[in-house]
Amino acid sequence: MKRIATMQDISCVGKCSLTVALPIISAMGIETAIMPTAVLSTHTMFKGFTFLDLTSQIEPIMDHWEKEGFKFDALYTGYLGSFEQLSLAASFFERFGKGVLKLVDPCMADNGKLYPGFTPQFARAMRDLCAKADVICPNMTEASFLLDIPYRENYDEEYCRSVLRQLTDIGAKRAVITGVSFENGKLGAYAYDSEKDEYLCYFNDEEPQHFHGTGDIWASVFLGASALGKPFLEAMEIACDFVKESIRLTLLEENHNEYGVNFEQALFGLAARLQ
Repeated sequence: MKRIATMQDISCVGKCSLTVALPIISAMGIETAIMPTAVLSTHTMFKGFTFLDLTSQIEPIMDHWEKEGFKFDALYTGYLGSFEQLSLAASFFERFGKGVLKLVDPCMADNGKLYPGFTPQFARAMRDLCAKADVICPNMTEASFLLDIPYRENYDEEYCRSVLRQLTDIGAKRAVITGVSFENGKLGAYAYDSEKDEYLCYFNDEEPQHFHGTGDIWASVFLGASALGKPFLEAMEIACDFVKESIRLTLLEENHNEYGVNFEQALFGLAARLQ
């Protein structure tokens, strides 16, 4: 059985970070080890959430894992809330990432703005972590902050390719920009493989509503498919289709909530597709 280790926070209510990574990757038939960086009562869409910082536990957990001789087939970092956690994530890659796939989802911004509490200095430090990854999967806002370039709400394919090339210049072998759209009604992902000098993209019909946490879901499915040996483009397709299906199933519910998608009901189709 394949084994993935992921470092990110966990929200007790709300579908993002470890709340989606653990069940999704597990449902793909992969053992999932978790490195929780914090515990929140809900994700940050809600007001008044509680927050317990677990930074002090990360290094002792890694020490124990190393003592036990645990090995992993892939490593995955998501939302990291401080400069210290970025440094610990780099150590995570150094200690357990030799010869294995390393994915960074630089969760820090969307819709042209950094998330609350993050700064351009943090984005530059995130850039250093991205340099240690094999694959990074920012959205266009995160890509702009990583590169310290103005965010564009409107862009064309050539601009997207330019951004991808600059992202791989950071050091990652492959970069994927998620949530890309060049025409109304179409949404997907665009990627660049610097080793093959190859661009890949996949789009499907855009659902009429967007939800919190879909980037985390995309990264989890993409990494799981990659760890199972799926080619790069096929892993992108599986991830995009799963996000779309999760949103579709959510919108079928008359009184669906606004804080996450029904990825749980889409897992049956994902498992069948992988088989």
